[in-house]
Amino acid sequence: MLFITLRTSSLVILLWLVGLVIFLALIALIYRQMVQRKQLEKELKEIEKMLETNVEYEFVLKAMHLATWHVDPKMRSITFENDFRENNDNFTPEAGTNIDDWISQFLPGDQARVTKALDDMCQGKTDIFFQQYQVKSAIQGKTYWEESYATIGDRNADGMPTKIVGASMRIDGRKEMETALILARNKAEESDRLKTTFLANMGHEIRTPLNAIVGFADLLPMVQDENDRNQIISEIQQNNQKLLRIVSGLVSMAEIEAGARSLAMAAVDLNPMFKEIVEVYQPSTDVPILNHLPQEEMLIRTDQAVLREILDNLMQNAIKFTTNGTITLGYDTNGNQVTIWVSDTGKGISKDDQERIFDRFVKLDEFVPGAGLGLSMVKSHVTNLGGTTGVVSELGEGSKFWVSLPLIRKI
Repeated sequence: MLFITLRTSSLVILLWLVGLVIFLALIALIYRQMVQRKQLEKELKEIEKMLETNVEYEFVLKAMHLATWHVDPKMRSITFENDFRENNDNFTPEAGTNIDDWISQFLPGDQARVTKALDDMCQGKTDIFFQQYQVKSAIQGKTYWEESYATIGDRNADGMPTKIVGASMRIDGRKEMETALILARNKAEESDRLKTTFLANMGHEIRTPLNAIVGFADLLPMVQDENDRNQIISEIQQNNQKLLRIVSGLVSMAEIEAGARSLAMAAVDLNPMFKEIVEVYQPSTDVPILNHLPQEEMLIRTDQAVLREILDNLMQNAIKFTTNGTITLGYDTNGNQVTIWVSDTGKGISKDDQERIFDRFVKLDEFVPGAGLGLSMVKSHVTNLGGTTGVVSELGEGSKFWVSLPLIRKI
């Protein structure tokens, strides 16, 4: 009986011990699960934070139109990770591309400079990479401007770079703006220089007829011979006309600049106008002035006063530079266009000067009278009339200035 009682007590104690172990194991398991849960929650928060950071990072890359990449200095390879550059013609090398193959897509003038800058970083000579270069586009025959920044992302125990991280962006717009600003600056400087020259020329051009007018006017009362008096009066009248043309040119240019001149469009017959111009200008030169009038009547819709001013400037220009041969004023038709032209057998214009001859204040020969405004006014007037103008010329063989205008009808 005593044995049975002791055995039962031992069994109960054993059961209590087993239960205690199980209880403690459950507590340990619960505690472990709580720790793991907290760890998981922490990791989830870190992942969420990382995702938010990546979203923000990607947003910044998209907003700045950047492409990110890294270079393995040991392998000399480059890998693009993200590419949010503008346009769809960007060159993007495959992952692990040799940097020499990447740089081979740059224009030859940029390759050596960019290669040296990147090699210096790979060798630990520099910490910063910043270069601008032109890249061959994915579209055949085209190129684009790119700007790249890079820095050392990681180093080994010896301090040598093991990873270089960088970013690239297209800067076509910036380069176009820089080019436009440079051209505008050069144009402003050239305009300032030409205006200074113009003022000096105008002083001379105005002073010359004024001196003649004043001098002959002072001399006139002292001359008794009728023939001499008539000769002096003729000289005064000629210089009056010269001065009037100079002032009229200045006024016309000022009106063009201010946009204050309105067009009075009407039907104009070219034939009588051309004949009258020849009659007006023939006495001022020994060179024969001819007409080329292929039709009995040629009507165009234009401003007669503006057209006359265009032709006056072209004729005066031809007379200045033609001392022998002929000058011809004429027109030809082509579809719905009429081409009015003045050809001469004068000194001609070089190819380099033909582009700038229509600019303001340009004088190719400083010894020939003029303010350098005539052809510029021609171009401005022709543009306002909806036409185009140009010149065909060879040095020593003469020039042919032409104006193409829309016609109303031909008969």
